[in-house]
Amino acid sequence: MAGFEKQVFVDYLKAHVSKSPFGEGMCARHVRLALAAGGVRPTHWPIAAKDWGATLSVAGFRTVPPHGYHPKLADIAVMQTTSESKYGHIEGYNGSHWISDFVQRDFWPGPSFRHEKPLYQIYRWPT
Repeated sequence: MAGFEKQVFVDYLKAHVSKSPFGEGMCARHVRLALAAGGVRPTHWPIAAKDWGATLSVAGFRTVPPHGYHPKLADIAVMQTTSESKYGHIEGYNGSHWISDFVQRDFWPGPSFRHEKPLYQIYRWPT
């Protein structure tokens, strides 16, 4: 298992957010590039955000149980689809905000996610 530089991952996310306040629908690409900057080199890079769970697990990330969850630096959330998002969503936590290809106001990236609350899983690099 290769190392993962959490701060480099987070710095990349922050430095490369979209100029659009709601992103450009490129969350998987943006998080993939941030992961690569942080040293994660999986053999498979899924296109759809919803499909990133297995890739993160194989790369060395561990799932975090939802009960009593408190976000930590460089946690990654993978969300399943909604009626408005067939690709789902992926985002990383920078210590104060969730970021995908934009800085989100909260955990849920938009109205359909906030309303429908799709299934999701949190991934964390073991320390």
